[in-house]
Amino acid sequence: MGAAATRAQIVEAADRLFYRQGYEHTSFAAIAEAVRISRGNFYYHFKSKDDILSAVIDARLEDRRRMLQRWEAEEADPAGRIRRFVEIVVTNRADIQDYGCPVGTLTTELAKLGHPALDEASGLFTLFRTWLREQFTQLGHPAQADALAMHVLAFSQGVATLAHAFRDEDFIRREVRRMHDWLSAYSAGTRSTAPAAPEDSAQADARRDAGPTI
Repeated sequence: MGAAATRAQIVEAADRLFYRQGYEHTSFAAIAEAVRISRGNFYYHFKSKDDILSAVIDARLEDRRRMLQRWEAEEADPAGRIRRFVEIVVTNRADIQDYGCPVGTLTTELAKLGHPALDEASGLFTLFRTWLREQFTQLGHPAQADALAMHVLAFSQGVATLAHAFRDEDFIRREVRRMHDWLSAYSAGTRSTAPAAPEDSAQADARRDAGPTI
């Protein structure tokens, strides 16, 4: 096996372990064991776990860029591209229920550690935000495009977090349907900026007037 192939295998194994176990709880030894290479061969490619983390983030960025480019090639309509993004939580529902969102869990962990790679890892969110903003601009909402992009990102992270907590696939599918309904309404010109709540406005007013229930 060539050096480039070995390095790619190390990055792939580290990516998988960082996602499933967390960055802090994944050791050099665990990665080397997963790839089945000697310590000496391992250190030839990476001198520290931080070096591996940087390579994992770079690989994730490149993979997500290819994914977005593929959606642009396959979907002529920007609304269709946004729907593809929304459906990530359904497509990856098994892993999300077991381990959470790979982007969200990594950035949360690095933030707690005060790790210098946090900004680099957050670049994945920036990539999605920029791409979604462009889709909403093409959809005809340039003034609100960034706010709408952040709304979709917040949706995906919220659903991923709760799906991981409750292991509830029905919840994932229900929230995705609501987001599709919101996007359809927004694409048609409705000026709503959030998915409609399951209660109507009269119910909401009555609930607010009644105050909290203990």
